[in-house]
Amino acid sequence: MPVALRVKGYRFFFFSLEGHEPPHIHVEQAERFAKFWLNPISLVKSRGFRSGELSEIQKIVEENRDTLLEKWNEHFSR
Repeated sequence: MPVALRVKGYRFFFFSLEGHEPPHIHVEQAERFAKFWLNPISLVKSRGFRSGELSEIQKIVEENRDTLLEKWNEHFSR
C-alpha cells in the first residue's frame, strides 16, 4: 500500500488493488480511517474521526489534491 503523504500524524495512502475505482485516498491515524474521492473531493466513508478532524483532513486533501492525483496516476500508470 503506497503512502502518498504524511501530514500532522495522518497517513494518506491507497491500496494497490484499487486501480479499478475512481481516484481516491485513504487516511489513517491510530485505528481511525477515512476515504475521500479526489475528483471531486468528497468523503466516502469514515470510522473514528470526529467531524472537526474530518474537516481538517478534507482541507489537507484539497491542498494536496494535485500531488495525490499525480501519485495515483503514477502508481496505476494512467
